[in-house]
Formats: sequence, structure tokens, C-alpha cells
Amino acid sequence: MLELFKRICKTQKCLLLECKADLGKKDHIHLLVDMAPDVAISRLVNTLKTISSREIRKEFAEHLRPFYWKLVFWKRGYSVVSAGGASLAVLKQYIEEQGYDD
Repeated sequence: MLELFKRICKTQKCLLLECKADLGKKDHIHLLVDMAPDVAISRLVNTLKTISSREIRKEFAEHLRPFYWKLVFWKRGYSVVSAGGASLAVLKQYIEEQGYDD
């Protein structure tokens, strides 16, 4: 998923700096993204969710069949927090300490 998210971000004039899934504990993914100022956050999130959902369902169709019956893969909501004055090192460390790799 990491490489897929990187490719999607690149097509949206963004750079994925860090990514970590916390699926076991809190069921979410942390992304640290450097965005161009003219990129709409809602559009980036929608693109990430749409394309990754399609690819996950395609790649893991057999495994998901007994558990997955919904029309949507991701939940509707998302949270976005600006970095403010925090350094990239601090943000990357926070994300690295979450959940699982990839």
C-alpha cells in the first residue's frame, strides 16, 4: 500500500513523507503528506480512498469475500491536522511509533 499511496500522492502534486497503518489498535492509517498549496485536501483524500479501495479489493478478493460485503471499503470520515511548528522529524517519529509497517 505504501507504494500505491506514494504514486497517488505524486499524481496529485503531493509527496508522501511517512505512512503507517494502525489497523490492530485503532483501525486507521497515518499519512504525512507535503501538499502543494493549490491541492484540495478533500480531493486528495477522496482519490486516496477510491484508488486504494479498488486495488485492495482486487488484490485480496478471495480473502475479503467472507468478511467484506459493503459497497464502500473505507469509512466516510477522515482527520487532517496541519503540522504547525512541529519539525518533520517529530512528526515522522510519531507516525513511526503507530501500529504496523506498511
